Amino acid sequence: MFNALVVEKDEESGKTSAAVKEISVDDLPQGEVLVAVEYSTVNYKDGLCIGPGGGLVRKYPHVPGIDFAGVVEASEDDRYKPGDRVVLTGWRVGEAHWGGYAQKARVMADWLVPLPEGLDSRAAMAVGTAGFTAMLAVMALEDHGLKPGHGPVLVTGAAGGVGSVATALLASLGHEVAGVTGRPETADYLKSLGATQIVPREDLAETVKRPLESETWTGCVDVVGGAMLARVLGQMKYGASVAAVGLAGGAGLPATVIPFLLRGVNLLGIDSVMQPYANRLRAWERIARDLPMDRLEAMVVPATLADLPQLGADILKGQVRGRVVVDVNA
Repeated sequence: MFNALVVEKDEESGKTSAAVKEISVDDLPQGEVLVAVEYSTVNYKDGLCIGPGGGLVRKYPHVPGIDFAGVVEASEDDRYKPGDRVVLTGWRVGEAHWGGYAQKARVMADWLVPLPEGLDSRAAMAVGTAGFTAMLAVMALEDHGLKPGHGPVLVTGAAGGVGSVATALLASLGHEVAGVTGRPETADYLKSLGATQIVPREDLAETVKRPLESETWTGCVDVVGGAMLARVLGQMKYGASVAAVGLAGGAGLPATVIPFLLRGVNLLGIDSVMQPYANRLRAWERIARDLPMDRLEAMVVPATLADLPQLGADILKGQVRGRVVVDVNA
């Protein structure tokens, strides 16, 4: 028997509840690799799955946790053997498939990535889906010509999980970083990650009638979407790119095609859930090489399985800063 955060749903009321319970290996869903989980983390999707489900959870009881890192205990696939250290993000684990909020998880071999040298399980979960997504965004910007020294790179929602890692990554790669935040109290935190400029959210929160403004940003990692993304598109330098990774400000895009046509701006969509294996491997190797671990540590908020019901509610309210690292064995 081992501990897991189990979410159950009352069929009559439709309400869900989450609590730490003991389950067995026999309770786990089918899969090819059994992993002894060491650490997990907390993302917005986790908040939905711990709470009302957000349409992500297919059936109850359910074990959330869209990320985990740990050690292989048993494997039916030749690519992995007992003792191998692995990391998992995406593939709808923690949503449609039981996830990492347990001391053991059983998953398909294709969903795993070997943990690169230089990263342990705790550091990997300080990165998690948020950091992995940030790395994918930075790689996409680089693939479309982003280089240090050409001007400031904007990061929206900079104090959140994706934004924090994107800020630290870009700064460590030699870029000027402008961090957008609606929480003035996070300014010192963002500067500690390497941001050289703090942009108040209200400066970019509303659309303007002009489709183009002054060319300001040489690149952008956007986690907000909505009106802010529309505004940012009109401020990009000629040929610059925006990597869109989220929709915290809404799924709509009240923009025109003018930035694309007159300035050659690129809007790059970033998906971390179904990302192909080769690109996952490339991203994790870049994370191990390029993400400054001292700055990563500054983002970490430690937690246990028992803390998750409250943390799930907090992240849905935008009250979680940085990266929560969950020690599932504590």
